[in-house]
Amino acid sequence: MNNKKKSSKNLVIFTIIFVGLVVALVLLNQNSQPSNRSEGVFDNPPATENQPTLGDKNAKVSIVEFGDYKCPSCKAWGENIMPQLSKDFIETGKASFSYINVLFHGDESKTGALAAEAILLQDPDAYWTFHHEVFNAQPETEQHDNAWLTPEKALELAKEYTPNIDLAKLKEDMGSKQIEDQVALDEELVREYNVQQTPTIMINNVMVTNPFDYEEISSLINAQLKE
Repeated sequence: MNNKKKSSKNLVIFTIIFVGLVVALVLLNQNSQPSNRSEGVFDNPPATENQPTLGDKNAKVSIVEFGDYKCPSCKAWGENIMPQLSKDFIETGKASFSYINVLFHGDESKTGALAAEAILLQDPDAYWTFHHEVFNAQPETEQHDNAWLTPEKALELAKEYTPNIDLAKLKEDMGSKQIEDQVALDEELVREYNVQQTPTIMINNVMVTNPFDYEEISSLINAQLKE
């Protein structure tokens, strides 16, 4: 009888230990995930070392836009929010701004991303000119679904607005593995941070709830600056 009690007691202890280990493993796995998406707060900000960046790269605050060249809302964000953001935080050295490509609109989104990354490779300063002109070339909303962001259009924009770019090299680079890999890196970041819409804006490791709420954006930046 005593042996049975002892065996039962050992079994209970073993079960408790086993359950405890399982719970610990689950918690460890959750803690190793890159984000807590439900709260919009992530363990780390997106890596921007290989991304086009405006402002001081060593600034305390990193602002990241996940954007798509085919996205009308991204165009609107760039026209309505970015100028004030640049004036208040980027030009003053308080924050940097980086852009990560999102390919929600398929081939045209990818064409824009490939062209922009290829220009960045040649001339980082020309990148931002091209970046803005692609959005400027975006048709009106009712015509937005038309196929307009073609390789030919990208080369046309580069020729008109970035005259120092070698167009032959640009065309070649757009099909190169190096540029493909950079766009693939962006896609990996989109998955890692579970980006569901464009534009998605992150302030360091915090995802902005409403990218068109400038008060929310500036408050998050100022909070990060005080930390």
